[in-house]
Amino acid sequence: MNNEVSEPMIPSRPTAMRTHQCGQMSEANVGEVVTLCGWVATRREHGEHLAFIDVRDHTGVTQCVVDNTVDVRPEFVVRVTGTVTNRPAENVNSKLPTGSVELQDCTVQILNAAEPPPFPINERADQVAETTRLQYRYLDIRRQRMQRNLRLRAAVNAAIRQAMDDQGFVEVETPMLVPSTPEGAREFIVPSRQQQGSFYALPQSPQLFKQLLMVAGIDRYYQMARCLRDEDLRADRQYEFIQLDAEMSFVDQADVHQAIGAAVMAAARAAGHEPSEIVTMTWHDAMNRFGVDKPDIRFGNELVELTDVFASTEFKAFAGASSIKGINIDGRAEEFGRNKLDALTDKAKQIGAKGLVWLKATADGFESPVAKFLSQAELGELRSRLDVAAGDLVLIVADSWETTCEVLGTLRNDLCRPPVHQGPYRYLWIVDFPLFVGVDEASGRPKPGHHPFTQPHPDDLHLLETEPLKVRSQAYDLVLNGWELGSGSIRIHQPDLQARIFGLLGISAEEADRKFGFFLSPFKYGAPPHGGFAFGVDRLVAILAGEDNIREVIAFPKTQSGSDPMTNAPTPVAAKQLDDLGIRILPPKA
Repeated sequence: MNNEVSEPMIPSRPTAMRTHQCGQMSEANVGEVVTLCGWVATRREHGEHLAFIDVRDHTGVTQCVVDNTVDVRPEFVVRVTGTVTNRPAENVNSKLPTGSVELQDCTVQILNAAEPPPFPINERADQVAETTRLQYRYLDIRRQRMQRNLRLRAAVNAAIRQAMDDQGFVEVETPMLVPSTPEGAREFIVPSRQQQGSFYALPQSPQLFKQLLMVAGIDRYYQMARCLRDEDLRADRQYEFIQLDAEMSFVDQADVHQAIGAAVMAAARAAGHEPSEIVTMTWHDAMNRFGVDKPDIRFGNELVELTDVFASTEFKAFAGASSIKGINIDGRAEEFGRNKLDALTDKAKQIGAKGLVWLKATADGFESPVAKFLSQAELGELRSRLDVAAGDLVLIVADSWETTCEVLGTLRNDLCRPPVHQGPYRYLWIVDFPLFVGVDEASGRPKPGHHPFTQPHPDDLHLLETEPLKVRSQAYDLVLNGWELGSGSIRIHQPDLQARIFGLLGISAEEADRKFGFFLSPFKYGAPPHGGFAFGVDRLVAILAGEDNIREVIAFPKTQSGSDPMTNAPTPVAAKQLDDLGIRILPPKA
């Protein structure tokens, strides 16, 4: 974890029970009588009559010198009154902001006793099993790491809201009980007690409502929206998550990018970073150079085009391949023995490649089972294209363009990518995604790459019916260090164009009315051109906080299996509750 993110100074906030907070004591307070409240972090004997206790709150710790008859132990809640005094020179702790002072002549009031905690309330708890940390999350949050992460998240949220407010956006809340739209990700559904057999869904996003707000004339909408998807969990995914959701009228892509970019830059600055400019890259360029549609551009090792190099090759594995590309894993050939190389080949095949060619560069040429099948001209051009030096490992895939890009892009990330939070922070807009991604085998119709309300690129409208797979969309993603923060698009507002898209997808007018009627009917009353975006706040905060897992920036997350060890959710419910809803639980499948 990276601990270099700066934290703002917190002003003193006196209350009826304290005059200062624990992390704010300094030489400027010497001579003052102060009262601190917090938890006992440690207790140490100091000679026969005295003891040191470190009192902790979210701002830090202060050492207090007390009579050793004071019976306090770790995590007792105490109120300490004493005089701020300079520590003796030999006792100064330069690692603590408060390390030059201590409280003497202390009186201690025990506000609450505490049982011994199940793990230490300090950085050593990082080594504790995550399930245990989540079971006692209220203790885990007392730790400096979690306090810092949650306060950083609050600062980011406030900065995002301020940035949107400053740009004239209006915060509008949308419903949590919505109609089911099963074409997207798997939903959480909620049974209706009053209309048994019917169900609500919890929103995967406010997509439909935010577009209706544009029809309603709101012009610029946003909210910090809670969204829910019943998808398998991982390091960057939870069942419920927060996203900045925004929609704008009378705009193009550049307008949306500028507005969202301002919010992202404000969030980064609130976390103590000075962000770099957001670069724009087409989807095709990202795939061609990096093999993925969310490229990490902090490091090189880009995919290099080699198809023309082997256009006349006699090597059968390359002959006739529509796409041949390679990557240079520079300076690391010695790390890869035969077992590791075989594992890389197996990984390439699992992803979809027919195989993987590897060559280790030496001072005299290449070490590889296939080197003897390649001409000196081919090897020379290979060395030149990939800027190969002795000690480099070259990996080559020959297949379709899509497979070649995907396989090498995956291997590039697996072998070369640094941790996501490791600087520098490189932001990217990915634009010009395909409107359709392949053809459905059963129906023979194109499959949408996004939702069916995404506006096609205006230069490609003439290709819709003749070459739909060549049509670009006006969809875009925001990427940070290889993590997709969010996505958006310019929407279709023209009824005739929407009908063309539905026709290509095989959605009849009757089916469109049944599935989307409540959404499309308002468009008859004058829908403005509009577009929007949404990005995941959890993912952004995790990266800015130096965390690899979004669970570290969420107060009460679920485990990777979807359970909550603290509350034991999910749990069975009483039979009467099921009866009220008209629900019966089927026995488990044998």
